[in-house]
Amino acid sequence: MIRYILRRLLAAVPTILILIILSFLIMRLAPGNPFSSDRPMRPEVAANIQAKYGLDQPLWLQITDYIWSILTRFDFGPSFVYPDQTVSDIIAQGFPITFTYGVLAFGVSVTLGLALGIVAAIRHNTLIDTLAVGTAVGAHLLPGFIVAPLLVLVFTLWLGWLPGGGWGGLSQPAYLIMPVIALSTVYLASITRIARSSMLEVLTSNHIRTARAKGLPERQVILKHALRPALLPVISYLGPTFVSMVTGSVVIDLYFSTGGIGKFFVDAALNRDYAVMMGITILLGTLTIVFNLIVDLLYAWIDPKIRY
Repeated sequence: MIRYILRRLLAAVPTILILIILSFLIMRLAPGNPFSSDRPMRPEVAANIQAKYGLDQPLWLQITDYIWSILTRFDFGPSFVYPDQTVSDIIAQGFPITFTYGVLAFGVSVTLGLALGIVAAIRHNTLIDTLAVGTAVGAHLLPGFIVAPLLVLVFTLWLGWLPGGGWGGLSQPAYLIMPVIALSTVYLASITRIARSSMLEVLTSNHIRTARAKGLPERQVILKHALRPALLPVISYLGPTFVSMVTGSVVIDLYFSTGGIGKFFVDAALNRDYAVMMGITILLGTLTIVFNLIVDLLYAWIDPKIRY
């Protein structure tokens, strides 16, 4: 297992390098530049700005310097749009916010999704199963950009119970409730459907029939023999889901004005702030690789038959 982990970590290095190079080339070769929307500059002013940010250098030299600064100083460079901030400052400012409500939404999705899916499978073709499936289907039809305004309409404008936007951190949970609900709804539905289907398949397998034929209590059959294999498809879904929830909630950041990293990414894309886009892209890619590795390790822990 240790050899497998080391091999995966070593394989992640060229993957991240390829990600950096491809992202860098795509952003640099796209039409326009960070200063193309500004009013016309004198040629000498434009040349000075280009030189300040290294944009006048050959492309291969820009890529080499960028990768070297990351490897040696963990420096993603300065932002082109926020002159007083570096990319590391922006990530340090926005990522903890997105990460906080992303983790909470992930916890809500996994807890409720697994509970609904497993109970629905155990009580197959009953009213509980129908209600769970109906809840999952309804939640699946409500992505974040629909749930967010509905929540604000009901809980802020009609009832006046919750603030419609802003960020108060963990010390002010009222600001967290609606972003967490809006982000977790669709994922909760997907986890419920996957858990239900997987559990139904396991409950009809031969080893479950054998366990029941031996007279084992149903509770022991479910917890000891059915639950672990039923979790495998759910876990394979949770790895990329977790990364999406803690980094990709652009709609939530924008709609609730949380100040999370999604807002910075959208601003960077609109303003062609190469450095910020690159920094966030590398962050997403690295997290994806790390959590895919964690998922693979969980696979081996849940099912000892899996060997690497």
